[in-house]
Amino acid sequence: MPTPLLYVAAALAEIAGCFAFWAWWRLDKPLGWLLPGILSLALFAWLLSLTDADYAGRAYAAYGGVYIATSLAWLWLVEQRAPDRWDLIGASLCLIGAGVILLGPRGT
Repeated sequence: MPTPLLYVAAALAEIAGCFAFWAWWRLDKPLGWLLPGILSLALFAWLLSLTDADYAGRAYAAYGGVYIATSLAWLWLVEQRAPDRWDLIGASLCLIGAGVILLGPRGT
């Protein structure tokens, strides 16, 4: 799977896992929400480890931009709250930064 798709899949798994905890704690959902949350967070970690980045820190840094953009999609699609222009501008800047980190030329 190409790295950008891995990042999106990892972001969805992380957001879903964190949302399960959020829902249990903040929305008074049953304790049973935690097990899928834990499994989703484990899936997130595994997916992120599959990326082609040469170092973990670089993989995590580039992933951050994708995570932010995916979080705003979650806000819009799952929580039914449209991102505002500042959300979109910020996410765009983060994605540009992630692209620089992933695609920037590296000297030997």
